[in-house]
Amino acid sequence: MKRTVLEYGLLALLIWSPLPAASVEEWSIFVVELAVAVMAAAYVLLGERPSVNPRLPPVLKSLRPLVAAFFGYLALQIVPLPAGLVKLVAPGTYGFHRLYSPAFPRMKLMSLSIAPGATLREGLFFAALFLLGFLVLKTVVRGRGIRAIIAVLIGSGAFQALYGLFELTRANPRLLFYPKILSLDSVTGTFVNRNHLSGYLEMIVPLALGLAAARMNLLTFGVKGFRQKFLLWTSKGVLTNVLILAGVVVMSLGIILSRSRSGVVVLAFSVFLFLGLTVYSYSRTGFRQPWVGKSIRATFLAVVALAVFVGVGSTIRRFALDDVLHEDRPLYWANTLAIVGDFPLFGTGLGTFASSYGAYEKGTSSDRELRHAHNDYLESVAELGVVGTALLLAIVLFIAVRAFLAWRDRRNAQARGLALGGLVSLAGIGLHAATDFNLHVAANAVLFTVVLCLTLVMSYYRKS
Repeated sequence: MKRTVLEYGLLALLIWSPLPAASVEEWSIFVVELAVAVMAAAYVLLGERPSVNPRLPPVLKSLRPLVAAFFGYLALQIVPLPAGLVKLVAPGTYGFHRLYSPAFPRMKLMSLSIAPGATLREGLFFAALFLLGFLVLKTVVRGRGIRAIIAVLIGSGAFQALYGLFELTRANPRLLFYPKILSLDSVTGTFVNRNHLSGYLEMIVPLALGLAAARMNLLTFGVKGFRQKFLLWTSKGVLTNVLILAGVVVMSLGIILSRSRSGVVVLAFSVFLFLGLTVYSYSRTGFRQPWVGKSIRATFLAVVALAVFVGVGSTIRRFALDDVLHEDRPLYWANTLAIVGDFPLFGTGLGTFASSYGAYEKGTSSDRELRHAHNDYLESVAELGVVGTALLLAIVLFIAVRAFLAWRDRRNAQARGLALGGLVSLAGIGLHAATDFNLHVAANAVLFTVVLCLTLVMSYYRKS
């Protein structure tokens, strides 16, 4: 029963999180945190825990100090410190309190965070994400579980794209539970922002390609002859393989018709990176087979033809009509850099960007309150400072690099295909994070956490 809660709870969370407007409201974030807490309790109460790949524990052991340091750092941002010490180590924070805190003359203690309540709230969500990643690493140990997660994500991504297309045909479109009031000419699925739907789908498309490659044994080395290769490709169920590739096409259409410029760029980047790493995989192993190049060229031409046919023209018009240099985004970044300049080491506090930005806002044409910097990296440095951002990036890069190094030396076709999809997914969302705040949207943060940890699992995966 407890293992069922873990297995189906994770799948249910992945299905649920994008549905209520990508879980951007407080109540839906609480549902995510509660679901993770229930799964963690089920894991603790398990009588016999899943047998983890023996190669993973040494990797996770090396990761523990970084995780402990990061959460220790978050605690340091929240706890009250002597005002004199804050003035010494974080003069920007001290000056902010002096300007905007009515109780400043009586403050003998103050936190490094300008809004410790917001930092605590966001820290709890981060704790839920880290706990979710831990559960993936510790409980998704079999190929069946890996494939189930990817299959559910493909279904969810295809639903988001098809639902978004359906709502384009309605006079009064909705976001499932809410009326749709933004991006009425674009596919957004159940997401408020088209860029965030695009980011969600960008993480799933490479996973689907990786699952297809694994099922069709596309990364099996040393197979000669068309007949042998065809038998390998069709050895795991033609219908399922066709459905997976159909899901890739539908999600790609969703990205293109979302009219997200970054989304189109990242989709092209992901396809090329997937094919490039496939070539790299073959060349490292010494099998320079002519059919590989032919397959890559055919795939490239198919992707280009599909994009041109279904609507890349509208996206190109969007590039031309909305000159990036005339948008407010560069102003957001410049204003955020001013925050970084005043809070370089320790930041303003996790989750406090909206609290600090108003004091630095200038030159914008928008009349709406800005809650995110439209650049996840800049926002992270503004909130966490150089120290906290370095710790957070170190955790993510440690997992991603270890996964890549393990994948590079694998010869098992299934492991290579599955892990390749995860690696490309991480690279794509990493690129998109430079122009938007996908990772500050709860549904996308949940998906990123699962993909990151699942990629490490897939890189070391061995069929038992």
